[in-house]
Amino acid sequence: MEPTRVPTRDELRSAPKVLLHDHLDGGLRPASVVELAADAGHELPETDAEALGRWFTESADSGSLVRYLETFEHTVGVMQTGPALTRVARECVEDLADDGVVYAEIRYAPELHVQQGLTLDEVVGAVQEGFEQGCEASGGRIVVRHLLTGMRQAARAREIAELAVAHRDRGVVGFDIAGPEAGYPPSRFLDAFEYVRRENGHITIHAGEAFGLPSIWEAVQWCGADRLGHGVRIVDDVTPGDDGTAELGRLASYVRDKRIPLEMCPTSNVQTGAADSIADHPIKTLADLRFRVTVNTDNRLMSGTSMTNEHALLCEAFGWGLDQVEWLTINAMKSAFIPYDERLDIIMNTIKPWYAAQR
Repeated sequence: MEPTRVPTRDELRSAPKVLLHDHLDGGLRPASVVELAADAGHELPETDAEALGRWFTESADSGSLVRYLETFEHTVGVMQTGPALTRVARECVEDLADDGVVYAEIRYAPELHVQQGLTLDEVVGAVQEGFEQGCEASGGRIVVRHLLTGMRQAARAREIAELAVAHRDRGVVGFDIAGPEAGYPPSRFLDAFEYVRRENGHITIHAGEAFGLPSIWEAVQWCGADRLGHGVRIVDDVTPGDDGTAELGRLASYVRDKRIPLEMCPTSNVQTGAADSIADHPIKTLADLRFRVTVNTDNRLMSGTSMTNEHALLCEAFGWGLDQVEWLTINAMKSAFIPYDERLDIIMNTIKPWYAAQR
């Protein structure tokens, strides 16, 4: 058997990719931050776009989730008007389409964008307008949907859950919570999750990144998460054997057997200390064990990354080839929150034909 050939970055850029975990306020272009900050009177640590981009990645590369989250003061600070939100959303779609992403679910916390008087509905509407503009400019190469996020340290989760349901026929496909895990377990927001489930909505929860198995257990068993944001620490319930096998604990077995998707973000996970390095990232172990693993960017600005880069790093670290990238991509498309027939259409008419043509 011939050894697996690691694909080039150009090949990976051309490959159709699916993104489930990407924060709108974590993916701005540095030049846009500079321009929007000037319009808003927001003071930045750097006013040169290239230097500002370096500042974001260096500040985020601290090994601390709390410090990582502090960088958002400067992106959220320039996203407080309808035109600014629309511009950021449009540019997000353009950048993803240029990177070969064919389907994306972009998340953001509407409650963070009301400091200058926008209503929550106006925030969602402005973002949707930008998504539509970006998709139109891409010539139909990409489909984009929203995930609305409630912040753990705030008290508006139920309100954001209701907002997600109210806008689900206007681009919104799910509800999420984010922010510091320690001290803010997902079960604190049980009423919000129960509301979404009663309304037949979809739920993804940031869990198992900065906190361990109890966070994942609550997200799955109490809150009914359809997907886990990051979920890195599920590996703590996996005991490797001397012969290359592994024994799964009850929670890990449940997550794998129920096919609960793990929205893993390798570069970000290393930055926040959830993994020591790309080479040591649990994604390989979990992929080998056939968990429903997906690859994501989290925050493209702070991590200085893209979907092409994330796949390239994994292929280089683990010797993966295009077959593995296809498997990860189909995992993600199967796990999207759009209707089954729409998922199947993208898999059968966009993803599979591209990979078939490479063989």
